[in-house]
Amino acid sequence: MSLRPRVLIVEDEEPIRRGLVDLLVFHGMDPVAVATGDEGLRRALDEPWELVVLDVMLPGVDGFTICERVRDARSGQAILMLTAKGREEDVLRGFSAGCDDYVAKPFSVAQLTARVKALVRRAGAVPERVLVLGPVEVDEDALEARSDAGTVQLSIRDVEVLRFLASRKPAVVRRAELLSEVWGYVKVDRVETRAVDMHLVKLRRKLAEVCDQELIETVRGAGYRLVT
Repeated sequence: MSLRPRVLIVEDEEPIRRGLVDLLVFHGMDPVAVATGDEGLRRALDEPWELVVLDVMLPGVDGFTICERVRDARSGQAILMLTAKGREEDVLRGFSAGCDDYVAKPFSVAQLTARVKALVRRAGAVPERVLVLGPVEVDEDALEARSDAGTVQLSIRDVEVLRFLASRKPAVVRRAELLSEVWGYVKVDRVETRAVDMHLVKLRRKLAEVCDQELIETVRGAGYRLVT
């Protein structure tokens, strides 16, 4: 079994399915995504999962039926349902079928992350992830930077940049490394972009709201490094 929490995603819309996988991987989980209710039901019953995420409308077996079958077979299984916004009947039926929580589409990343993390943590599978940068604590799950001066919201990319810089501390990280490891560019030697520099400017402004000292140093002609 994976050391990371295993999450089964049963969602037929490819963009949502792909986005959920990326989001959960970022948050340290081991997601597996399937597109049909039949496959979702089979895998939900045959394999161990910390969480099962179910869409309501699916090809083949619908989400309510999967929820009922899984709940009957595994009374302690954590189940999150994705419902259509404003469909109160779907929410009520989902709870009747045995789901633990629901998120209405279209959902915000922060809302979905909070619900998923709460259910997985309830299963005892995921500790909170906090990156300490001097006087600032970065909550990687809540996407927040906190200090005695207050709290500022971060983006996923912000956290990825800070985590990568921290992993290389006290070394200087070249822009090409950030483009490759954080932005996902393959042939960085052929890429001409100021994406890294522009993003670091915005990130510094956010951090300045909760910290009066410079946390990210620009090393002229080389790159960036954390100075905490």
